[in-house]
Amino acid sequence: MTVSMRKKSSPVPVGAVAAIALMAVCIGAAAGCGSSGHSSASVSADAPPPAAVVQVRRAPLSNTLSIAGEFLPYQEVELHAKVAGYIRNINVDIGDHVHKGQVLAVLEIPELVAQLQAAAAGVRHSQEEISRAQNDVSRAEADHAALHAGATRLRQASEARPGLIAEQELDDATAKDRSAEAQVDAAKSALAASRQQLEVSQADQQHYAALSEFSRITAPFDGVVTWRYADTGSLIQAGTSNISSLPVVKLSQVNVLRLRIPVPESLAASVHDGEPADIRVKATDERFSGKVIRSTDSLDRSTRTMQVEVDVPNQDYKLTPGMYADVSLRVQNDPNALTLPLQAINRGEDKTTVLLVDSQNHVEEREIRTGIEGSDRIQVLSGLTEGDRVIVGNLSKYRPGQHVDPKVSTMADEKYAAEQGAQ
Repeated sequence: MTVSMRKKSSPVPVGAVAAIALMAVCIGAAAGCGSSGHSSASVSADAPPPAAVVQVRRAPLSNTLSIAGEFLPYQEVELHAKVAGYIRNINVDIGDHVHKGQVLAVLEIPELVAQLQAAAAGVRHSQEEISRAQNDVSRAEADHAALHAGATRLRQASEARPGLIAEQELDDATAKDRSAEAQVDAAKSALAASRQQLEVSQADQQHYAALSEFSRITAPFDGVVTWRYADTGSLIQAGTSNISSLPVVKLSQVNVLRLRIPVPESLAASVHDGEPADIRVKATDERFSGKVIRSTDSLDRSTRTMQVEVDVPNQDYKLTPGMYADVSLRVQNDPNALTLPLQAINRGEDKTTVLLVDSQNHVEEREIRTGIEGSDRIQVLSGLTEGDRVIVGNLSKYRPGQHVDPKVSTMADEKYAAEQGAQ
């Protein structure tokens, strides 16, 4: 009898089944997570990149030149003597403030006194000569009148009774009449010559009188005596005849000073009369404003600079010639310039460009022409209009035609506003 025996299989443990199910769930979840991450990356790649933009806007813009200037007297002159002489007295010394017309020194000129007296005597002599000549004219006219009347009567008698008067007598009377007439003309000529001589004598007198006035050396303007070259008793040569002659005093007008500023060649054409200037004096730590009054309108060939001047009032005499001051000149100024931040500019070898964001938020490279350049902004002369959006900063990240998400940046405007407030 055969007995069949079947082997029984072992049952699967419950823990193993649970582990298998959990593994399946994790695998499914991992697969799901991986699929979700891939979808998110795809969405991010399709979104346009953000771009910081600023709007082209109008704002005051200026270019400032900072340079050192030197204070000079408004006027300065060395006063010479017009004529040679000895200093009788000198009334001023260095540092004295004088007024226009004030006598600074008096010269003693003995020979000039004699010349003036001789000129006065010449005038009196000429006047007497005129009186004598007038008397000669009167006498000549009287003689001529008598001779002319006698000659006329003889001629009338001869005409009334021919042969009554001898021809010789008539000829003598006519000759005397003509001679007397010539004497009148000669006397009148002598009178005219005497009058001309009087004019010459008077001119000589005026000449020496004018020279005598130069014996008093007076101040031509209000100022300060900055140097004294002579003392009482010094012999002073005439400044007109001796180039090497020493002056008597040096006078400077310092109630107004000239602040002279050398402007470099590159900016000379931009400086005009009336340009505002901010001035700081190092020695006194004073600050004040002024404006350009005049310029040379030509360059100094040795320094390649143009000299411009600012007139600075100095009524309290706190400033002295020779002091230096730091000057800020707004050499280029436009109160309503079309401007951009400098960070938006891309300068090439032959052109200047910006990255413009159009109405469809696409990037466009635009060539522009620039003007005044300030510390943070630059003037746009052509290529853009007010309100255009331009990418600012990190320009190398973008390319023409690219679609971007523009984000308005206020950092450049805030920096510009802070700088304007500081000024």
